[in-house]
Amino acid sequence: MQTIGRNSRFGLRNVTVVVTCAMLLAGLAVGQSSGNSMVSGTVLDPSGAVVAGATVEMHNPVSGFERKATTDSLGKFSFPNVPFNPYHLAVTGKGFAPAAQDVDVRSLVPIILTINLNVTGSSETITVEAAAEDLLENTSTFHTDVDRELFDKLPLESASSSVSSLVTLSSPGIAADSNGLFHGMGDHAENSFSVDGQPITDQQSKVFSNQIPLDSIASMEVIAGAPPAEYGEKTSVVINVTTRSGQGMTTPKGSVTASYGSFGTSTVGANLGYGGANWGNFISVSGLNSGRFLDPPEFSVFHDKGNQENVFDRVDYQLSKADSIHVNLGYTRSWFQNPNSFDNVLHVDQFGSQLPPTDQRSQIKTFNIAPSWTRLINNNTVFTLGGFVRRDDYNYYPSNDLLADLSPIQQEAVRQNRTLLNAGLRSDLSYVKGIHNVKIGATYQQTLLQENDDLGIVDFALNAPCVDSSGNPVAGFNDPSQCAGAGFVANTSFLPLLGCYDLTRATPSANDGCAGTTSTLFAFRGHTDVKQLALYAQDAITKGNWSFNVGLRGDFYNGLATHKEAQPRIGISYNIKPSNTVLRISYARVMESPFNENLIVSSVGCSDAALNPLLGCAAAGTNPVSPGWRNEFHAGLQQAFGRYLVFSGEYVWKYTHNGYDFSILGNTPIFFPVAWDRSKIPGFAGRVSVPNFHGFSALMVFSSVAARFFTPQLSGAGAVPSAPSGVFRIDHDEKFNQTTHLQYQPWQRGPWVGFNWRYDSGLVAGAVPFATDSTTPVDLTGLSGDQQLQAGLFCGSQRPTLTSPLTTCAPSQYGSTLVSIPAPGTENDDHNPPRTKPRSLFDVSVGDDNLFHNDKYRWSAQVTAINITNKTALYNFLSTFSGTHYVTPRTVTAQIGFSF
Repeated sequence: MQTIGRNSRFGLRNVTVVVTCAMLLAGLAVGQSSGNSMVSGTVLDPSGAVVAGATVEMHNPVSGFERKATTDSLGKFSFPNVPFNPYHLAVTGKGFAPAAQDVDVRSLVPIILTINLNVTGSSETITVEAAAEDLLENTSTFHTDVDRELFDKLPLESASSSVSSLVTLSSPGIAADSNGLFHGMGDHAENSFSVDGQPITDQQSKVFSNQIPLDSIASMEVIAGAPPAEYGEKTSVVINVTTRSGQGMTTPKGSVTASYGSFGTSTVGANLGYGGANWGNFISVSGLNSGRFLDPPEFSVFHDKGNQENVFDRVDYQLSKADSIHVNLGYTRSWFQNPNSFDNVLHVDQFGSQLPPTDQRSQIKTFNIAPSWTRLINNNTVFTLGGFVRRDDYNYYPSNDLLADLSPIQQEAVRQNRTLLNAGLRSDLSYVKGIHNVKIGATYQQTLLQENDDLGIVDFALNAPCVDSSGNPVAGFNDPSQCAGAGFVANTSFLPLLGCYDLTRATPSANDGCAGTTSTLFAFRGHTDVKQLALYAQDAITKGNWSFNVGLRGDFYNGLATHKEAQPRIGISYNIKPSNTVLRISYARVMESPFNENLIVSSVGCSDAALNPLLGCAAAGTNPVSPGWRNEFHAGLQQAFGRYLVFSGEYVWKYTHNGYDFSILGNTPIFFPVAWDRSKIPGFAGRVSVPNFHGFSALMVFSSVAARFFTPQLSGAGAVPSAPSGVFRIDHDEKFNQTTHLQYQPWQRGPWVGFNWRYDSGLVAGAVPFATDSTTPVDLTGLSGDQQLQAGLFCGSQRPTLTSPLTTCAPSQYGSTLVSIPAPGTENDDHNPPRTKPRSLFDVSVGDDNLFHNDKYRWSAQVTAINITNKTALYNFLSTFSGTHYVTPRTVTAQIGFSF
């Protein structure tokens, strides 16, 4: 057994200072922003008397946000839980001329308005509709805003990771990956969520941690530009989530939905919001069962069942005019099979005996508790205090017969239990006055990691004592001393220590150091406590047509390695009003913290004599995975064309020391963080939005991002990709992708249709054989028949089968239907790597939100079809970092709902 523990490298004194600083800041600036504000006001007539019963509408034409309120007997109205954004406000009342004004919500400081209405005919008509300038935001941060009005009608691919699917389809700079993963602006998993102000920087995907349910989200802001100082760690994409609230719902509102579709996928969900002027509660409950839970390595689907259950509850309560509390509660459990390939079913042991099918499974349980307290000091200043506790409990179970886990890409059986407990305090102070919008804050958090791994050899060839005259491993021997007598040669690479953990040998040799016992699993037990403190200050300054965002962040990281980093952030934008153009540039210095998933074993496992060969470690992989740091530069523009179309684009250049990625252990969902010497990531991203025009709206997002990584590998478990030139493209590099979403609802009380077209030019693929020149035959013996089928390989008119793989092929006859293979002699890991083939996927959704035109009780129906052409395509193939996965085949889902 290997046990790893760790005490603070800062020492007790330094840790005490860090904690004390954090608590003092918490005492002063009690918590962190919940990420939304309140807009309220009073409507008056020309004499100053209140106007009751006036209608107040507030909307953002780009994000799709729309709210409506009616003034009470005192002429007052209120919009709680408003995401940060510019809005157009319109007020109408019987006998009065309409009034309109723009409202820019950029802080927790509430906005209080006084709106005066003129009597009809006493003044010129006021334009209520949004104009071109209402489509623009004079800010230096490139981002995308998405409200429920949009994503309620967006055909989403994944029921078990709908948030990832929503981000991928609606935001620029995102390369789609399997199992709910996505690559933000050329990085793998360098993404973070801010859920009502709670930072979540650990991975949120099907195989790492359960996501927040989509039903709980009111709106999202996806930041792909240079991040403001309040965001740190993993900032390639920051998803700022505002959850749904029941505050202000004096009449209970809710819905119940149920669906059934392809692969036996069924869902059921219910939500309810209820509250008053000073309190509210929103609760969402849902369940999912599917026969295709993960993206498998075969287009055919088998051994891929899974289910998921979600509970989310948000409580709001205003204690007084100055004090309010907000609590988010959540629990999610998922259970799923690890999808098999045909190689996991049709496989034999070292003696040629048929093995049972592989039966690997996983379970993830996640809970989250996040309270916050907000105090309004005066009309310009707000203090907030928040805390959070989030825990992931991940279990991976091997097959009951451990030898059944053998496959062409897996030589070990593994069992894992991993827990991640993240707890902390967050604090900030918001101050708005004049041209300044200031925010200062602190976050202190501790992440407790526990890793329990058990590994054993299930492939006799991994550590065979004997080899034949050609160097091929020979089965049936326990000790090199037995080789000569049987006419074989002792294996000079044989490691006696591994004999203790070789499950293909009934009894270890006396030379293994564990004679007299049966072979068993190697046990690794690791624990560490990662402490992090972040301090930041930022100011958004608006002066005329100029906008300046200046900030400074300091991060102090104390885990298996220590690091501290000062991070200046600056952005400038200028609004050219005559042409409705906003120009922007920005710079950010960012400290990137290591991935927490399997951090301990990847950092220290390679220094263990038994783990090193089991994990396939590089020589340099014996160092702890340490924080990295990045310089990034952005330049972009936003352009409105009338009031019906707006474009926003950005060019980005990122240079990182300690470039992160993952390696994968065999055919398992167990990934290890690795770090490379550096990375260079240039690219561009853009968005085109067409706000609602007579029921029609459109959104197009696109990007092109290069991801060039430089050897050597500095740390982490896993094999080093072949990169003779020292530079290679990682599998998040994609030349071009785009998503076009079209939506049409000709009548406000009628059916609607939503349509997606997603094009991906293809990610960098893994170990695909290629021709070194135009005459040398391509050697295909390194791939099994199934792997050749997965890659769509062919040799002229010949196709491989499961039992008769191709062995060699002339370069002129060699090709693939699913992978773009470089022409003979042109393969280059940097400039011309193999890629998955380009693909276009089409999705459509048709529905009616009010079938019987009853405004109080509404029945709805919806049919969604994903990949309607049933396109066969790969996300990736034998990637060192994620394996092989196919995109979703055609799926059709029907849903009914009842709302009140």
